[in-house]
Amino acid sequence: MEPDYHAMRAFADTWGLLAMALFFLGVVGFVLRPGARRSADEAAAIPLKED
Repeated sequence: MEPDYHAMRAFADTWGLLAMALFFLGVVGFVLRPGARRSADEAAAIPLKED
């Protein structure tokens, strides 16, 4: 059990951190892309619309 834990820990320390950093940068890029303000404003107005 001990070698498996250390192998998974080493994998998570390197590739897990890289995956989370890339995901974070992707989310930031998605939010700051051109045209995002219009989409965000439309999504924010959904609860206020009357059917």
